[in-house]
Amino acid sequence: MPTATSVSVLLESGTFGEIVMTRTPRLSWATATDAADWEQDGAEVEWDSTGGALIRELAGPSAAAVAWPFSPLATGQRGTVRVRVHAKATGWSPWSEPVPVRCGVTDGWSAAWIAHPGARAEQCPVRLRQAVSVRPKLRSALLYATAHGVYQASVDGIPVDDERMKPGWTHYGDRDTYACTDVTALLTEGTHAVAVDLAAGWYAEKFGFNGLERYIYGSQPAFSAVLRLEYKDGTVEEVVTDGTWDVTDEGPILSSGIYAGEQVDARRREPGGWVPAAASPVTHVPVPRTSPPVRVTEELSPVEVIRTPGGATVLDFGQNLVGRLRISVDGPAGTTVTLRHAEVLEHGELALRPLRRATAIDRYTLAGGGPETWEPQFTFHGFRYAQVDGWPGELDPADVTALVIHSDMRRTGAFESSHGLLDRLHENVVWSMRGNFLSIPTDCPQRDERLGWTGDIQVFAPTASFLHDSDAFLSSWLEDLALDQTSDGSVPFVVPDVLESAAIGTAAWGDASTLVPWTLYQRFGDLDTLARQFPSMRRWVDWMASRTGENLLWEDDFQFADWLDPTAPPDRPADAKADKDLVATAHLFRSADVVAQAAGVLGDDAAAQHYGDLAARVREAWLRQYVTASGRLMSDAQTAYAVAIGFGIVDDERRDAMGARLAELVERAGYRISTGFVGTPLIADALTDTGHADVAGRLLLNDENPSWLYPVTMGATTIWERWDSMLEDGSVNPGEMTSFNHYALGAIADFLHRRVAGLAPAAPGYREVEVRPLALDGLDRARATFESAYGTHEAGWERVGEGVRLRVVVPPNTRATVHVPGADAPVTVGSGTHEWVAPATVRTGGTASFSVDTPLVEIRRSDVAYGAVREALIAMLGREGASDLLRTLEWGPRGTFRMQALLLPPGVVDAVDRALAAV
Repeated sequence: MPTATSVSVLLESGTFGEIVMTRTPRLSWATATDAADWEQDGAEVEWDSTGGALIRELAGPSAAAVAWPFSPLATGQRGTVRVRVHAKATGWSPWSEPVPVRCGVTDGWSAAWIAHPGARAEQCPVRLRQAVSVRPKLRSALLYATAHGVYQASVDGIPVDDERMKPGWTHYGDRDTYACTDVTALLTEGTHAVAVDLAAGWYAEKFGFNGLERYIYGSQPAFSAVLRLEYKDGTVEEVVTDGTWDVTDEGPILSSGIYAGEQVDARRREPGGWVPAAASPVTHVPVPRTSPPVRVTEELSPVEVIRTPGGATVLDFGQNLVGRLRISVDGPAGTTVTLRHAEVLEHGELALRPLRRATAIDRYTLAGGGPETWEPQFTFHGFRYAQVDGWPGELDPADVTALVIHSDMRRTGAFESSHGLLDRLHENVVWSMRGNFLSIPTDCPQRDERLGWTGDIQVFAPTASFLHDSDAFLSSWLEDLALDQTSDGSVPFVVPDVLESAAIGTAAWGDASTLVPWTLYQRFGDLDTLARQFPSMRRWVDWMASRTGENLLWEDDFQFADWLDPTAPPDRPADAKADKDLVATAHLFRSADVVAQAAGVLGDDAAAQHYGDLAARVREAWLRQYVTASGRLMSDAQTAYAVAIGFGIVDDERRDAMGARLAELVERAGYRISTGFVGTPLIADALTDTGHADVAGRLLLNDENPSWLYPVTMGATTIWERWDSMLEDGSVNPGEMTSFNHYALGAIADFLHRRVAGLAPAAPGYREVEVRPLALDGLDRARATFESAYGTHEAGWERVGEGVRLRVVVPPNTRATVHVPGADAPVTVGSGTHEWVAPATVRTGGTASFSVDTPLVEIRRSDVAYGAVREALIAMLGREGASDLLRTLEWGPRGTFRMQALLLPPGVVDAVDRALAAV
């Protein structure tokens, strides 16, 4: 018999504790059993609520994202769900433990927007208050609240929850979201003071660049809420926001902004200046918030106290993070402590230039009279280092704590290997996702931007879907994307579209509208989001197609193209090697193909035929325009070949030729990365799929500038925006746009999970997986785990003697197709733990001896020979000089050091010859 079953309501349905923000929550359950190859053939779901228990029988293996099998939940309705499952071999399992469920969706919205009635300074927070009388025998109290801005509510001075930055950032006005909070425990019989602190947040922030910053939504925040009191006799009372509430702007928070930071004067604990709130009607009824809440998920202590050359005190927290500081301080009234934040140090001081106009300063003025503990409420910063000024007395680092803040998603995926730098790279990806998944998927959390760039999340969505249960988070954001999309289908650069860029449209960025919903379907089995977003997906493809001529090529429009190709000048990041029109038309093909597949899944045969035909015609046009007779691309760049192979544009014959050329280009570059946002997620797969996994491995494990591992060697603890956000001399890249926490280039982590460890989804929601590991040179082991709705999947390998041991763990009710190294055919296995030992790939010895007459490509293929050359050049030219020289060489099959003697500094050839002779 199965030893245990468990059931949980999926987060993408908006589950916060027992409260679900939908009337029809989807269900998933995972079965634990000792029986091998276990598969469910049926299940029973029980809903026990008012009126008794109901049981629904479900046939078949479905156990993930199962539609709610009962009547829709009523407002405030509560009950429990439990499940039992059946298999022919084991019979019925015991019932799972009951899971409490309570509906947090309200009927209608009877409250008004309330705000301060007077003219006020910019980013001046307010406090609202109302007295609430509670009769005896209160059964429940639910607070439904939203804001144009950010808020925290309290009852008698006690916060109603532990959430931060509520309600988050959405398409304000058209899609305001409310949270539901159970406040029953705070409202005993009697009169209570309900208070709300309200600040500008994203709503009343100025957005834009280069002196064009302006308010997009409004200059002052507003609040709206319904407090629903239900008594045991069945009566219901509502306390709503209206003109009877009082408001003041004389509270302790003097100012608060996303970019500027927060200023607090604790001496203003009991504010005056109360006036009646200004009330205005709610024209668009708020909708339930389904994205997970923002919370403090971790606390970090300083690892070092630094005295800068200028005499400042700086705390190093050892990790670039997103959040804020909490201080515990004791000093005279009126003393002001100032906290400045930065991601890196430059010349020993805080590197503030990358923040641009974001001052990122918090100030706290003490009330005096004893120890005080404080943290900002309504701002956040991206930082590793914090400068502390004005501290009374000697600073004890234990009195300052960094609070890590982000949307609170369940961690689902992990990766580890025998390579320390690679593991740190993966950890950097995790930290960048955490920092940039704060209400929306942002591009950077520190400077005057922090926007929901569509291209960034388009390339990163597969990685995000492995690392965390991000389905609900991304599904919610996609709703705003569809709202910001123009009526004819163009998609903005950022969502919410505070840059008013929707009408422009650009490849790879706008394709978030098609590729992110498709990713959520593939990775989570999220059919609901796919169906909801399908009209948006179609409109984007139709818009792209409208931008083409009769030749079906998308040409001559504005494009970000292969953004941040490392060869692009610092001030012109769109000047990539790959032709922008080639990249744009390739994305038209890719999105048309995905929409055709999505239509097939949704049962829309006509749409599937239409977009399948469009994709085929665009493919042929692309091949005619961009591929030469010999199989070369007219844009002879790594990204161009990666797109052709990765998107499936080329056929088998030309695919192999393009793979060979791609491998040649990577080798000629000395295994240094040469791709930007578009090519980076594709290149390792493109090499591997065309028989060049060895080249992909060298590209992956290279630690020279530019490479994935170069930032790790420079001490990075998050993914950088640029391959060289910090130069080798420790200075910050001179480009005006430089962030040290930017997840896009971390999309390589998906390759680590799927290919290096070998754990790849083969059916929606991981109902089936494909295990095809890569035992790369330079690695002795690699392993990935992923917790799907069915349970924990695992795939990994390690070298044992002359062989490789492969280990695969398959959770009940799923299957795995395993490609054992050296085997003639894959094997399909059911649930359980499986191991194989296979012969390892024979590592080629390569050239036996080396000299300055050895082809450069042979030297670069040998870690020993190249390492000797590198060390010799460092000794002669210094690290930066050696790096510059090695980066400028073309490591091809014909060139040699001797042939390039005239182009090299004097003495280099002799030094290299001695080093190679020693090898």
